[in-house]
Amino acid sequence: MGAGHGHRLHYHGHSRIHRAEPHHKILALLGFVLVVVATPRDWFPAYAGFLAVLGVVIAISGVPVGYLLKRLVVEIPFVVFALLMPFIALGPTVEVLGMTLSKPGLLAAWALLAKGTLGVLASLTLAATTEPDDVLRGLQRLRMPELVVQIMGFMIRYLDVVTGELRRMTTAMRSRGCDPRSPRHWPALAKALGALFIRSYERGERIHLAMLSRGYTGRLPS
Repeated sequence: MGAGHGHRLHYHGHSRIHRAEPHHKILALLGFVLVVVATPRDWFPAYAGFLAVLGVVIAISGVPVGYLLKRLVVEIPFVVFALLMPFIALGPTVEVLGMTLSKPGLLAAWALLAKGTLGVLASLTLAATTEPDDVLRGLQRLRMPELVVQIMGFMIRYLDVVTGELRRMTTAMRSRGCDPRSPRHWPALAKALGALFIRSYERGERIHLAMLSRGYTGRLPS
């Protein structure tokens, strides 16, 4: 079930959230994110309310919470930066567990974690309840420029191809005794990523030329 029926982020289901019009869901996500971002960072009860609303939507959708939490790993770089902020920010300080932390840094870290987590969780809920093709159709109904929709469509279509190629390259590196996670081997990883970029660029050029040879004029056949 779930990811096996389409894109890896999509969870197969028949809930009211799954059946809702994709352009309505995109507008709801955009409105939710804008409200969260505009909320002052010291309005703590408001964030509990946002999380409750999101929890109700997830419960109605039938998507397991664990399914979404596993995919929250994309937020890790922001989490690391947020954890550093109380140590590097200036201003009044406070003692916490024997450590001197910046009060403005703590508040900024809280805001970054709360707003980022709510935004990513809401986006994952949209991705879990909406097929990628439906998202693109929703963007078309919202009058997004046709060229932008096409670029997003190709990005979704070939993202798995590129990540699969990267996975094969890292596997080949490990078979040669090179650990991509070790700083000692990061120069080799950088060369591999450069090669992957060139391959992806050339692949995109070949696809574009193939489309032109088939009469592509800037619009995809409906």
